[in-house]
Amino acid sequence: MDAVPSNAHNSEGHRRQPRDRTASFNSVPHIKASQLRTSTLRNRGSNASLRSIGSDTEHSEIISPVPRRHLLQTSESLHWLKVGAFSDVDWQARGVSPVSAASSTGSNFPSSSASKRLSFSALLEQERVARGIPTSASLRRDQEDDREDHGAGRRWIRWMHRHGMKSWVVPSAIAASIWVKWCIGLGSYSGQGTPPMFGDYEAQRHWMELTIHLPIQQWYTYDLQYWGLDYPPLTAYVSWLCGRVGAVIDPSWFALQTSRGIETSGSKLFMRVSVVALDALLYVPALYAFARTWHGTRSSRTQHAALVTLLFHPALLLIDFGHFQYNSVMLGFTLLAMNAFANGFDLVGAVFFVLSLGFKQMALYYAPVIGAYLLGKCIYLEPVNGARLFVRLALVTVFSFMVLFAPFLPPFAPLSSLGASISRIFPFARGLFEDKVANFWCFTNVTVLKWKRAFDGKEALLVKASAVLTALGFSPAVAGLLWGGCKTRLTELTSSDKKQGDTSATTTAPLKIPNTPTPILPLLPYALLTTSMSFFLFSFQVHEKTILLPLLPLTLLLSGATPGEEVFAWSALGNVVGVFSMWPLLKKDGLGIQYIGMLLLWCRLIGYNPFRLRFNSFVGLLSTAVHTSMIALHLLEFIITPPARYPDLFPVLNVLISTPVFGLIWLWSIKRGIEVSWAMGGLPGSENKVRQARNGLSTTDSTPSFSRPAGGVRRDAGVRAMSLGYTSGQAASGGYRDPRRRALGRLRAGSAEVEE
Repeated sequence: MDAVPSNAHNSEGHRRQPRDRTASFNSVPHIKASQLRTSTLRNRGSNASLRSIGSDTEHSEIISPVPRRHLLQTSESLHWLKVGAFSDVDWQARGVSPVSAASSTGSNFPSSSASKRLSFSALLEQERVARGIPTSASLRRDQEDDREDHGAGRRWIRWMHRHGMKSWVVPSAIAASIWVKWCIGLGSYSGQGTPPMFGDYEAQRHWMELTIHLPIQQWYTYDLQYWGLDYPPLTAYVSWLCGRVGAVIDPSWFALQTSRGIETSGSKLFMRVSVVALDALLYVPALYAFARTWHGTRSSRTQHAALVTLLFHPALLLIDFGHFQYNSVMLGFTLLAMNAFANGFDLVGAVFFVLSLGFKQMALYYAPVIGAYLLGKCIYLEPVNGARLFVRLALVTVFSFMVLFAPFLPPFAPLSSLGASISRIFPFARGLFEDKVANFWCFTNVTVLKWKRAFDGKEALLVKASAVLTALGFSPAVAGLLWGGCKTRLTELTSSDKKQGDTSATTTAPLKIPNTPTPILPLLPYALLTTSMSFFLFSFQVHEKTILLPLLPLTLLLSGATPGEEVFAWSALGNVVGVFSMWPLLKKDGLGIQYIGMLLLWCRLIGYNPFRLRFNSFVGLLSTAVHTSMIALHLLEFIITPPARYPDLFPVLNVLISTPVFGLIWLWSIKRGIEVSWAMGGLPGSENKVRQARNGLSTTDSTPSFSRPAGGVRRDAGVRAMSLGYTSGQAASGGYRDPRRRALGRLRAGSAEVEE
């Protein structure tokens, strides 16, 4: 079939049709009427449509379908990856394809400033299409067949947008979350009315008491039998600040020794206000920045829905505002670090993460992945910039820790003060575990081997075994980030590449490579989930509350998903089971009503029905079985009194239900990390083939490489193309080549001859 220009004269036999102004292509092939019907039927599901031009002398046209692009080669995914700006020549070489089923936008970058932001959900959106999972677009097209409930939160956001109250969504959501947090705080708390030690509430209050009355050198050594300070220095500094403010209001709240166990209405009000205030000052802005940064190319409705999902996170609200702690400060610093990494401010992100570690040592659950990500970026950059960034990161990190621990270092204090603080921060003397926690050690202690009895007097072996299992557990995440940095690293341009890159280099604005996020950024939330869940399952001395750390990245992933997706199903199940695993602790604190209310409220907001039977997938069957077991266990607690021989019967059953779910989520996060790593960098060992393919393409097509300043070129461009079986419109193994690429190559060849 011969192709003719779209403005060619039409014969009288052709019938005039109205012009579709949505078509935006320079030329399309002309087909016969008999072929038109066959092509239309064949391509009805692939965005094929009949077009005609408005003049009387123009032919009918059909836009043929384009091959479905990989999820990482669509424009939304490139925004998510933030690979940087490309020249117009690069995009002409790649070819501008129409909107296909794999993307809701064209395959070229839009010129708006929004294109420089990234979309947290782009990978999920593209993978849904690749796997045949219904997307938000298909849900709109098949609304009459859609049975999923998208949640009260999304419906409320849609109503606010439609009625001109879009600007009120964020302040209303934040105000509603503060109100819910305050309502939770009206209930009981850890250790209320239970002398002599009371609970975590008294521990936090006591730290405020001792920090404002004792010199810094005695903070980690004073009366360790009564809630001795065992958190890093930043917690002590925050306690000192809160204690100073509270002492101004009423000195009796924090009087040394005499205020122990105080539970007056005024002191309880101040303590509750301190948690809400720190949460509002740090954690809530970090959530808002996350929604704006990581969902930057998504619609405002999606950003608002993500914010609502994160604001009402039930596990964190129940622990911080019910049980009473300040975990939102630690998690807020971690979120700020992630936001800084996403915007390319790695030094700022390193400082924020040091502050997170300085507030609670539990942030070490994230440390291997944060370190691997930053090291992976150093590898990704060409050697000079990579070495420079590595040195800067090392200096900033060491300096930040020195500032935090300065009061415990000479000349301000003897080294023994530093040793005392370190020994309190890492309590290896407490044993493998204390309470019944839904992790590997408690689970196997019930089902396989009594660890404490078998290793009595050999606790050091348990510490080593715990460290080895934890390292093995998070090694896939660390290896994936480092491998991704190697496969996508920038390399020096060869002499032939430099000749080909001259054209694009003149048209591409210079980029600041060290301040540009790496292609491995999509791996970060999955890697954080893998390593934090590994620490929770296998590490030493784990508490029920530490499930909050794996739930943070899991909820971040959930914020970009919609009901009916695999990520949504796993994330919602993990959050519900995470709250359920803390039920023995919440029950002891008298927070049963808050527990039920927050679970039902959050599930309703996100559109997750824990009472629905699901049999269409493995995660659906697992959810049905787990939710049935949870409900049955709660009913048994109301009906049956545990026998005197097994007083911990119900906590043990809770562990047996929760631990397998956490283990499967850990395995699922590894699987997802491998999938995303492969999509970004191709298969291992394909580097030589990629180089050969790239050289072959450059000699035949004279296509400019993806240029970078200072002689850098993205290696992953060729790797990704090889993994997909084609390279920007040309088959890697030979065959079809985009005519626009061939024409562009001939044009450049002619220009080169003229210059010579």
